[in-house]
Amino acid sequence: MNSVKRVVVTGLGVVSPVGNNVETYWKNILEGVCGIDFIKAFPTDDLPVKIAGEVKDFNPADYSIEAPFARKQDKFTVFAVAAAYQAMQQSGLDSSEEGNIDPFRLGVYVGSGIGGFTTQYRETEKMISEGAKWISPLFIPTMISNIAAGNIAIRNNACGPCLPVVTACATSTHAVGEAYRAIKHGYADAIIAGGAEASTIPLGIAGFANAKALSRSEDPKYASLPFNKNRGGFVMAEGAAILVLEEYEHAKARGANILAEVCGYGNTCDAHHVTAPRPDGKTQAAAIKMALDEAGYTSSDNLYINAHGTGTALNDASETAAFKIALGEDAYKVHISSTKSMTGHMLGAAGAVEALTCVLALKDGIVPATINLDEPDPECDLDYTPNKPVKAPLTIAISDSLGFGGHNGCVAFRKI
Repeated sequence: MNSVKRVVVTGLGVVSPVGNNVETYWKNILEGVCGIDFIKAFPTDDLPVKIAGEVKDFNPADYSIEAPFARKQDKFTVFAVAAAYQAMQQSGLDSSEEGNIDPFRLGVYVGSGIGGFTTQYRETEKMISEGAKWISPLFIPTMISNIAAGNIAIRNNACGPCLPVVTACATSTHAVGEAYRAIKHGYADAIIAGGAEASTIPLGIAGFANAKALSRSEDPKYASLPFNKNRGGFVMAEGAAILVLEEYEHAKARGANILAEVCGYGNTCDAHHVTAPRPDGKTQAAAIKMALDEAGYTSSDNLYINAHGTGTALNDASETAAFKIALGEDAYKVHISSTKSMTGHMLGAAGAVEALTCVLALKDGIVPATINLDEPDPECDLDYTPNKPVKAPLTIAISDSLGFGGHNGCVAFRKI
């Protein structure tokens, strides 16, 4: 039980502002397509921010999701189930009686930063205007943030460990990292890991905007500006991303297509402030260094970092400091980018979609760009891959995430 195992990625799935499958997502990321636009889902006349990264042209039926299920569930759960469907289809895992994995050895670690926000908002409005008797009996099991994981487990007959994580914007990085540890130490043979979020609702926009976290740009295509001196806050986005992690020998024995190896994980807390990152970057750097050390990183590696890169003044400066502490002189030669410049900030789904991006970057040897990086902040003086992707023989990639409450996470992958 306690012998250390190798862990690999055998499936990917995504629902995002730039594509609702992996192929479309990756094509648009490499082409620098910006998924941020004016909000279409609801009127924004009374809101201080009118832009977001909304999921577009999403049809639940494309992912074998029945219409009654889609209608009754919160959007974050439907997105999560859709991304998990894609990832499991690619992985080829099957936990049925004739399948290739024991259901009790298949787990689900899928979290959400906020959970069923749309449901909570709607039912609260009903409570105030119509009274208690009109509250849906499905309110609680639709709103709670663990329910996406529960539904994914039900649909995939996953009877093993099911552990949703809630660490704000670091949620799905921690979900992937903790899934990696569980498989590495023998507690599961495979885990469906990632996160989902659907918080671009009026209350969510107002809350983040009044906390002075959101960009007030009136140009949606020049609003998410990581590492740019003109940055003014992040842009809210929605979606889901899932990685199927699997024990290496288990994957090899069944002839699975292995996409990358998971090889490191770091998890620390700033213990500093509820929303602001620690300015000196020390605690963030510790999480990054943990992941790199476990992955066996050396200066001869060709490293790509998918940065948290939110486009807030405090994040981008402290994250740059963290990279310099963690990597020393190597910080100036590694490839770094923030794909939030295209997707916006998918909150609880951000870490997983950026981990998925690391896997694709390693596989194809391409570093995606940070678009709109026309005026780099002098404080952010590393190679943030401005405006155009770069081909590179990458050997290792990391994704780091920093969440409200001071939660820091970093996951490392190696080309295989």
